[in-house]
Amino acid sequence: MKSKQAGITLIGFLIVLIVVGFFGFMAMKLVPAYSEYMGVVKAMNQEATNGVDGKTLDSIRRDLSYKFSMQYVDDGTITPSDITITHVNGGNQLNIAYDKQMPFIYNIDFLVHFEKSVPLQGTIAQ
Repeated sequence: MKSKQAGITLIGFLIVLIVVGFFGFMAMKLVPAYSEYMGVVKAMNQEATNGVDGKTLDSIRRDLSYKFSMQYVDDGTITPSDITITHVNGGNQLNIAYDKQMPFIYNIDFLVHFEKSVPLQGTIAQ
């Protein structure tokens, strides 16, 4: 009686290992950008719950940049022009939209776009 072997060969294992390693390397490059985004969201929610009565857009930007430093958000990631306030449905909304570029391999980069809006409590000074 012949016994049939089952399993993966060494070459098959190496191919699987290369594919898993490639996706692991991609994750190592992308996870820091998403954890930084979570810090941005946390800072925005803190600013929204504190209220903005009598604050100007510049003071809100200063407060956010201070909170970003506490959340380990890189100084070069978000510029003041990325932070805007819009009037929606009779209220104000804080918007942040920015792009993050991360080098991957040789001349291949990842470009990730982040965008978040939160409603603000209070009135903004002009």
